Amino acid sequence: MTHALPTRRKTSLTLDAATLDDARALGLNVSAVADAALQRAVAEARRAAWRDANAGVFAAQAAWHETHGHPLSDIMAGPASDAWKD
Repeated sequence: MTHALPTRRKTSLTLDAATLDDARALGLNVSAVADAALQRAVAEARRAAWRDANAGVFAAQAAWHETHGHPLSDIMAGPASDAWKD
């Protein structure tokens, strides 16, 4: 089974000169560090966008539970289960 390598694209970044010099002096792969940080930032932005897009659904579910309780409260077990029982 072969795995395709990710497509790479050359880009230009403007970075703090002293930090870049320190990174190079320490032998850090600046491209790899930037790529990893960008991947984390993209993942976090996607999570935040998903939470924002679904905020209304979460609020509606919370309101329903506030009115009706949890539908499985009779069989729930664990430390949080008491919060659902009347």
